[in-house]
Amino acid sequence: MTIVAADVIITGARIVTMDPRRPLASALAVRDGRILAVGDDATVAEFRGAGTEVRDHRGKTLTPGLIDAHLHPIQGLELAVGADLGGITEARALLAALRAEADRALAEDADPWVRGWNLDYDVFHALPCTAAAIDDAVRGLPALLVMYDGHTALASSAGLIRGGITGACDFADTSVIVVDAHGAPTGELREMSAYEPVRLAAPALSREQTLDATHQLLRGLGSSGLTGGCIMDGSFGTLDLLRELDESGRLPIRIVSAVDHEPSFDAERMAANLAVRDLGGAHWRGGLVKLYADGVVETGTAWLYEPDTAGAGLEPFWKDHAAYARTVDAYARAGFQVATHAIGDRAIGSAVDAYLQAGPRAANGAPHRIEHLETTADRDLARIAAAGITASMQPLHLQWRKADAGDDWAHRLGPERTARAWRVRDFWDAGAAVALGSDWPIAQNDARIGLAWAMLRRRPGAPDAPVFEPEQRLTAYQALHGYTVGAARAQGDVDLGRLAPGYRADYAVWDADPLQVSADEFVDVPVSETAVGGLVVS
Repeated sequence: MTIVAADVIITGARIVTMDPRRPLASALAVRDGRILAVGDDATVAEFRGAGTEVRDHRGKTLTPGLIDAHLHPIQGLELAVGADLGGITEARALLAALRAEADRALAEDADPWVRGWNLDYDVFHALPCTAAAIDDAVRGLPALLVMYDGHTALASSAGLIRGGITGACDFADTSVIVVDAHGAPTGELREMSAYEPVRLAAPALSREQTLDATHQLLRGLGSSGLTGGCIMDGSFGTLDLLRELDESGRLPIRIVSAVDHEPSFDAERMAANLAVRDLGGAHWRGGLVKLYADGVVETGTAWLYEPDTAGAGLEPFWKDHAAYARTVDAYARAGFQVATHAIGDRAIGSAVDAYLQAGPRAANGAPHRIEHLETTADRDLARIAAAGITASMQPLHLQWRKADAGDDWAHRLGPERTARAWRVRDFWDAGAAVALGSDWPIAQNDARIGLAWAMLRRRPGAPDAPVFEPEQRLTAYQALHGYTVGAARAQGDVDLGRLAPGYRADYAVWDADPLQVSADEFVDVPVSETAVGGLVVS
């Protein structure tokens, strides 16, 4: 039998394969971007040829390359603009930050705006969420501040004018331009349809700047072991950027990208979406559609079986909710995988209903998926597990919770539904497919932080911090599975997420074994190298 020589052989490492048939190894061989063999040094020695590159990773640990199951890198570059307002919870600190950003913009920008992102709703317990409350601080400039969840924004008076917002508007979804008793916009804009006109009026990056920024952002993900991601940016522009980056050799990780379908889309726009199903390149592909079934808990736009404590939560994102189910069915019949943003329990249940009606898998075998699942009813959790629907979750979003349940999320839901928060361990124990991600720019895109939150359910490095629903903590193996096998299977890739013969050779090289260090220490473990198809990319 002729032995095929490997392009690359890795020796001396501790290899966590995530393959139950051989959980640990010390060497592997790669040819043409795929793994030839996994075992010990003697196993792979027969694949060594004259041109084989041998990499000695003695003292290091290899894992499959991590995949962020849900992030928004390109949309994030559009929203994460200006001052990072994360951690600000008091009005005085916010106004000071806005003054500083306004002064910077006036001194440096040709068309000065005040932009800010990652803002906590807590600020507005003492400060009105109105343009009038920030106009002086932004020096009268147009301003747009986006809350940490990306679902609500606050515009200044000048920002409303630049966005052409003069009063209420009837949207096809549950977006709301909040108005006062006289019908004038207050500045609070709920959901993207409401605040997008203001964002689009602000200065934007050029095409080349966007390409460069996207390349740098994606390349930087390798520092935490990421070699892939499923992005939910949703536009044709996203696909075009990915194509250009890929063709120019500047797409450093593998990407699966969704196209968005909004309730306002007509038959012509839907046909345009259907036409891009098979687009892709060496490191990216489409074939996924993203829909919304609700908004967020904090503003009362999450769809719930019972009203929240403010009497809200009873409206679906689609005013004609039957149209949501018809849309799921149409995309499923066209061969798309469907992902649905569903945070509230009723939104989750309605997504399950639609998937069961359409069939829970896409034509290529990829399971349909639900994103976020922040509070899930027992009945729907069981149905998700039984149907093979993927639960795509972000436990690191727990970071905005408070020990006394005084945060808007817990206050709105009340104790019974709060106890069903981010039920990631319950999904695992029920046999459901679980994928983990960040939802960046909503939360940090450092996968080590996401893994730590999944294991700890508290702030890493703070052992005295409150632990939220401790029974939902994952083991280190389960958390790593969610970022490798789980995330790969969630996007229909059966040859990613493990280090096994025939699989694509995507891996991360760690200074310590992530299955053996504590979750608190794990966030600081360096990743010295990542490879995609056996080629080192970071």
